[in-house]
Amino acid sequence: MMAQQSQGKREMPGAEAVLLAEMVNYQAGAVVSRALIQRTPATLTLFAFDAGQGLSEHTTPFDALVHVLEGEAEITVSGIPIVTKAGQAVLVPANQPHALKALTPFKMLLTMIRSQAEKADSSLRSE
Repeated sequence: MMAQQSQGKREMPGAEAVLLAEMVNYQAGAVVSRALIQRTPATLTLFAFDAGQGLSEHTTPFDALVHVLEGEAEITVSGIPIVTKAGQAVLVPANQPHALKALTPFKMLLTMIRSQAEKADSSLRSE
């Protein structure tokens, strides 16, 4: 099923069943991402990692849920490695150092969750 694009955007179509893993494709030696939903309270982004690719250690001010759609990856949170596979999910708490490495070709849905306090803090910083 071909996903329709809304007003030229690549966001996920509304009121339609989609196969998430088919909405992003692997690219040799690369990490590919596609934003599905970008809203103030949360963002949902699909990622496709070729085997051996990853994200270096970093922190974010938001809780993040990694939902593994295909393949296997090692997600390290605060120095603790977690091997994940399709069907599993990992909650990465805000402000915790984390990294990711694809053990096989790997697809995930990343949900970034912004709290009310974080939104208030960011609006104060932008003034």
